[in-house]
Amino acid sequence: MTVMAEHTSQMSVDEFETIASTAPETVTLEYIDGRIGVKKVTDGDHDTIVSWLAKRCMQARPDLDLYYGRGLRVDAYRQSRARPDAVLAPEAHFAGHGEWADPDGALMVVEVTSYDSDTDRRDRHEKPAAYGQAGIPLYLLIDRDSCTVTVHSGPDRQVGGYRDVRVATFGETMALPDPVGIELDTEVLKNYVR
Repeated sequence: MTVMAEHTSQMSVDEFETIASTAPETVTLEYIDGRIGVKKVTDGDHDTIVSWLAKRCMQARPDLDLYYGRGLRVDAYRQSRARPDAVLAPEAHFAGHGEWADPDGALMVVEVTSYDSDTDRRDRHEKPAAYGQAGIPLYLLIDRDSCTVTVHSGPDRQVGGYRDVRVATFGETMALPDPVGIELDTEVLKNYVR
């Protein structure tokens, strides 16, 4: 999803937000754990997976909205800013919020891996740590490299990350626990990998 560019000195969140606000529409920036990252433009399969998930969520839980590219303040200590591929929250939850919203009320964040060298560090390590510390109940990782769906639950606000991790291979059914409570038949995801 993103390609992280190393920044040699520690940047303040105000400096980051100034830079992010002037970036062209073709570039999306994130600031996680003191590093600025440039989000890679997604491919059609990536976008199709997010659309597939949106349909499943809306069918099963019409009381929820799946927001695309919603900016979240995910780490009060380091003042991180992340743009998950999607955020599941109650209907109209983020109405009236600015570019960077508090994660309170978000039920699940979603990342779909991209084929880049930073996916392992970013999507499998840094983001679950940040999302768990922010107290977001679920982190769903749709991993096109390993053809797996991983749901992280039981956020640990003290240490970061999640206490419970379950993995299903594409083709299996994955039950997303409460507060989402949706079952996903992941068979179709086999069509969207290289």
